[in-house]
Amino acid sequence: MAIEAVELIEDVRIALDHDLGGAIRATARLAALLRAISPEILHTPPARGGLAPWQKRKVQDYVERHIEGPIPLEDLAKLASLSVGYFCRAFKESFDETPHAYIMRARLERAQELMLETTDPLSQIALACGLADQAHFSRFFRQATGETPSAWRRNRANGG
Repeated sequence: MAIEAVELIEDVRIALDHDLGGAIRATARLAALLRAISPEILHTPPARGGLAPWQKRKVQDYVERHIEGPIPLEDLAKLASLSVGYFCRAFKESFDETPHAYIMRARLERAQELMLETTDPLSQIALACGLADQAHFSRFFRQATGETPSAWRRNRANGG
């Protein structure tokens, strides 16, 4: 099992440079392997201080409705009736990622939907997802998926 763990760690290290999804999958496999070796490893204490279900829903709805523009932390914290600092900690506890990471993932998912459902130019999709311009969109998209937006779209349009 130690050899498998070392191989998974190497997979994560390599994937971090070009395939965030692959790195996440390899990390999950590594965590499962370590739990199997010793259940005490990676034991997570029960969640404390997360957002209430109504707060989570309000934040998720707000992000979805405002994905095309800036989404200030202050606005999200105000929705949840919390200070920005406490909101950020509670958000991370509830969603297992920072508000920024959550918003960027939502932008990426929306861009992927638009690329599959429309023939809109990438520059228009970038703006519709709240990204500054096509260059910013392309850098962000490639970092997250390992592919350029045009290659990603072309590969899916061709059934691949």
